Amino acid sequence: MSDQLISVVALLAIFTIATFTSVHLGALAIVAAFIVGSTVAGESTDDIFSGFPGDLFVVLVGVTLLFAMAKNNGTVDWLVDAAVKAVRGRIALIPWVMFLVTALLTAVGAVTPAAVGIIAPIGLGFAVAQGINPVLMGLFIANGASAGGFSPIGVFGSITNGVVERNDLPGNPALLFTASFLFNAALCAIIFFAFGGRQLLGQRAQSYEGDGGGSTSGRGTEGAGASGGPPATGAKTAGGTGPTLTVTAPGTAPVSAPGTVPVAAPGTAPVTATAPPEPLRLDGPRALTLLGLLGLVVGALFFDLDVGLMALTVTVVLSLASPKSAKGAVDRCAWSTVLLVCGIVTYVSQMERMGTIDYLGKQVASIQAPLFGALLICLIGAIASAFASTTGMLGALIPLAVPFLLDGDVGPVGLITALAISSSIVDASPFSTSGALVTANTPENQRDFVFRRLMAWGLGIAVAGPLVTWGLFVVPSSL
Repeated sequence: MSDQLISVVALLAIFTIATFTSVHLGALAIVAAFIVGSTVAGESTDDIFSGFPGDLFVVLVGVTLLFAMAKNNGTVDWLVDAAVKAVRGRIALIPWVMFLVTALLTAVGAVTPAAVGIIAPIGLGFAVAQGINPVLMGLFIANGASAGGFSPIGVFGSITNGVVERNDLPGNPALLFTASFLFNAALCAIIFFAFGGRQLLGQRAQSYEGDGGGSTSGRGTEGAGASGGPPATGAKTAGGTGPTLTVTAPGTAPVSAPGTVPVAAPGTAPVTATAPPEPLRLDGPRALTLLGLLGLVVGALFFDLDVGLMALTVTVVLSLASPKSAKGAVDRCAWSTVLLVCGIVTYVSQMERMGTIDYLGKQVASIQAPLFGALLICLIGAIASAFASTTGMLGALIPLAVPFLLDGDVGPVGLITALAISSSIVDASPFSTSGALVTANTPENQRDFVFRRLMAWGLGIAVAGPLVTWGLFVVPSSL
């Protein structure tokens, strides 16, 4: 058995063992990289560690630490409140707003980790506050990054168009961008209804149930249980009418009477008075946090600075200026997710050094049936990108398609478009940067649920996506 096939078998073994035992997948992947690298590839310790994604580690830690501090001082709640007001409380529109904002960031040149790292904590904060399925919100944000990334000035678009030009292949940057954007938008429409979006239609955030002020910590009574979760409980609030007093008697539902004096009958439960929440205000720590986030956006978009290093810089400055914001923030970093993603990427990097990805691509290129070979290239691009760099896959796999394209049996523009979309729509996988950031910024009590759903989605779309893009773009261009 060749070294490349051994590395593939080892990867399958990693997932099998982690599925049926309690061994952490990330730790298992690092151990596999050590064993396979030392015994099969003949690598030194330095070679093995060279595959550890230090940049991704810093991005995950820096972004999750920054937004843990932003959650501490109420900045995330303030941003969520602002987002609700921007759409006048229509909950169903918020995921689309996050999709468009993330797409805009990547379309003007932001790298995917920067765009997702900025938007994911805000979007997931809103999802938690309003009872939206966090998987729905996370997929919208990840697909938004992919939708905008193939603009002519976007990172994905620049790389793809550059590879096409260097290989003297015909290209169509405008078609590539338009097709990618529309495909991701259509995919999000399916996601919206598949993950509880239908139940959000017509619902409004709590701050728009009454006079439009106050916190967005939950939906109003009209939206209770709208996303499939348990119905909201507690007092019914009458907006704009002063403090609400709740009287509870045995065996009866709470009754709210604004401005009345509570009366407790003998043997009944005590009366509870509930005042409406105060509106969120932009105090000093929140303003400083917003300034740091703005600096993060400017640095990523216009100066090509590393988003992880910038996020850590902002956290240090914020910790010095507002020590309360930093209290307990380090403990809330998604360390388990960091180990998981970094471990898998370390092993996949070793597979790349061993030539496994290149080997599989060349095997596909030797197939005499061009259409079938084009489909396999799209499948390899999707599956590999679910665990590794989409940027790297775009640069490596397009040249492998050159033999098909030069023969004229497969349309160049169609195959390049199909390969680009297939390799990017899997970025929501929790082993890819976008999916990892979504998972890491999910509340701890929902993190395992989101991880499992994103893993199932990533694996499913890695198979279904290439089939659909192949049918839409490759087959028609070859007829």
